[in-house]
Amino acid sequence: MRRLPGFVLCVAATAVWAEDEGVMMSMQRTFEMPAHRSLMAITTDAETSLSDFESDGCSGGMSWSWRIVADIFPDFKVAQGETPPWEACCVVHDRAYHNAGDAEDAETSFDARLAADEELRQCVASPTQSEIAAMALRYDVSQNQVRFAYDLIADSMYNAVRFGGAPCSGLPWRWGFGYPGCIPGF
Repeated sequence: MRRLPGFVLCVAATAVWAEDEGVMMSMQRTFEMPAHRSLMAITTDAETSLSDFESDGCSGGMSWSWRIVADIFPDFKVAQGETPPWEACCVVHDRAYHNAGDAEDAETSFDARLAADEELRQCVASPTQSEIAAMALRYDVSQNQVRFAYDLIADSMYNAVRFGGAPCSGLPWRWGFGYPGCIPGF
């Protein structure tokens, strides 16, 4: 029976991660470094210029769909607001991604991306105590349930940006999106 190498790698990586998160981070670094080296070659080129900063709020359609729902359902807009409560966290994250964290070499770039992603997770998971209390009251749930929901959202966003935000991916929300695109390893 023929096995797909990508599937085997994914299963192996998941097993390793369960045993040691440090090993998983080492694997991420190894796979991602060619893209960081390619990006740094572009950022340090005197001919390259950084585009003006733009943000879509929370990428992946999160802010966009939130606004649509708020427009369609006025009660939702009153209860939840016109934008996600963590949208400011996403804009700060976008600023770091835009200029690749001002990194000057591939190692620093990897570390800056990891730090930006962790800062996003911490920011999303940190509603004020009054926000937690108000949400618990509004939805008739415990404050611990509200905290759990925010942690779940924060972890999901962290995993999404770790998975889909690598440099040189061609995606509009990639690390270093303010610079021209690049191809990993070239």
